[in-house]
Amino acid sequence: QVQLVESGGGLVQAGGSLRLSCAPSGSIGSITTMGWYRQAPGKQREVVATITSGGTTNYGDSVKGRFTISRDNAKNTVYLQMDSLKPEDTAVYYCRYGLVLRYYWGQGTQVTVSS
Repeated sequence: QVQLVESGGGLVQAGGSLRLSCAPSGSIGSITTMGWYRQAPGKQREVVATITSGGTTNYGDSVKGRFTISRDNAKNTVYLQMDSLKPEDTAVYYCRYGLVLRYYWGQGTQVTVSS
């Protein structure tokens, strides 16, 4: 069973930066959309950013201008560059890969932003 492995989370002060990465543990097939989602305690999971196979990106309103999603199709890897982090960005961040017949989710990585 292929798994998505995330890395790059951690603790950072407000105004700082982190870069998340997500890659599959094995062969996964043709990926259409890659994305990052997050879930804060007591809140619903929300979309942070998505990127299509053609490179079209979309961002949640709260992260526009601060976060940048990118992908390396040769490595089946998606990245999330997070700048100007705020305490309200604190959450567990999940990557998601969309294929033709199913989705894969990562296990989540904790991002904590201190004020």
